[in-house]
Amino acid sequence: MFPPKLKQDKNGTHFSISRYLDPKLVERLDLNERDEVLHALVDLLDHQGKLKDKEAFFQAILEREKIVSTGIGMGVAIPHAKLPGYRDFFVAIGVHPKGIVWESLDGVPVRLVFMIGGPDDKQTEYLQLLSHLTLAIKDEERRKKILQLTDPEEMMALFRGI
Repeated sequence: MFPPKLKQDKNGTHFSISRYLDPKLVERLDLNERDEVLHALVDLLDHQGKLKDKEAFFQAILEREKIVSTGIGMGVAIPHAKLPGYRDFFVAIGVHPKGIVWESLDGVPVRLVFMIGGPDDKQTEYLQLLSHLTLAIKDEERRKKILQLTDPEEMMALFRGI
């Protein structure tokens, strides 16, 4: 089951997605449309001081959705935007118990949204974050547990060591 062992990068250091997660960036959602969900998570990031320009970030998220849906399947979406002026990556998690239409690749309504934001000049770190996150959410038991939990701290514990 989980968590898998920490993987070492080429420098022999461990990469862990848990360092990008924050219990203050977890929100249970009861909205009806994809763009409402995106806006709610952008608002959450902005209220927590993560965004330099809320509107620019929101527009970048929407532009990314126009290229191809970030609904990757399994009831999960990973909207993301990389912009100049950011030092670090961050992840907001939205949990929608009922699911929402997202034009996902598999047509399944999205129940878990992992919104990633950060710098546009750290492609390797971004790909590591995306890869580790994708690996973590492929675990069906982890996805089910996230949907059941109401305590953000407990959700964060599901990602320790990944």
